[in-house]
Amino acid sequence: MKILLINDDGINAPGLWAAAEVLRKVGELFVVAPEQEQSGVGASLTLHHAVKVRSVPADQFLKEDVSGTFGVTAFAAEGTPGDCAILALEKLVGSVDLVVSGINRGSNLGWDVMVSGTIGGAVQGFVRGCATIAISVGSVRDPKFESPAFLLEMVARRLNEQPPPSDLFLNINVPSLPVDRLTGVQVTRLGNRSYGESVREEGTGDQKQYKIARDRPISGEAQPGTDMWALKNNQVSITPLHIGLGNTDQIPEVESLLEGIPEQLLSQKD
Repeated sequence: MKILLINDDGINAPGLWAAAEVLRKVGELFVVAPEQEQSGVGASLTLHHAVKVRSVPADQFLKEDVSGTFGVTAFAAEGTPGDCAILALEKLVGSVDLVVSGINRGSNLGWDVMVSGTIGGAVQGFVRGCATIAISVGSVRDPKFESPAFLLEMVARRLNEQPPPSDLFLNINVPSLPVDRLTGVQVTRLGNRSYGESVREEGTGDQKQYKIARDRPISGEAQPGTDMWALKNNQVSITPLHIGLGNTDQIPEVESLLEGIPEQLLSQKD
């Protein structure tokens, strides 16, 4: 199995290398991660200047080689998680069997997937026809990576044994708990908003500036069956994702709203 590992927490992130430790037991591993933390950048790409890439000695992050492990090749890129995935799949690595993004420090639940760099990078693997996993641990402070790493290894081995469809895109969130304190594993749907933004004003006059932070929990009552509910109840959440924002159910409503406007528009032709 050939595996690409990316993240949004940066090349030095402990979660990245916790994932690398288990994935190198499953197949040949390539790591391409941002030089600096890129949390919250979503699916953004660097399109207006070149992206520098350097080789990284993976041995400095990994435990000593043990029997049964595959090789690890690593790079750091001065770009976003999406850049990392594109550079890897289009130039540095080539086609792979599995793309993994994570293990992210902090959960990616509900509508937060829209701004998540972890998910945004994973999207580039998915749209290129790769089975893709985004995986996060549900704590920013002192996250425990053992449980998500253990689960990731099991899922990767299963996918190696049973090659998945190319449209497989999983968003996995694991509580920051030891395995023996997890209460279950649930296949879930996305919840609603889990965090809102606050804006802090700094300076005066022409020196005034604003700092945006996503630090206001607003999820309210998590609904059973959602990723938020699972994590709140110490369960692993596994949410199948796909790409598509179109709301086909609303087409009749919008057609009614626009009644007569197309004719008015076209009547303006010379």
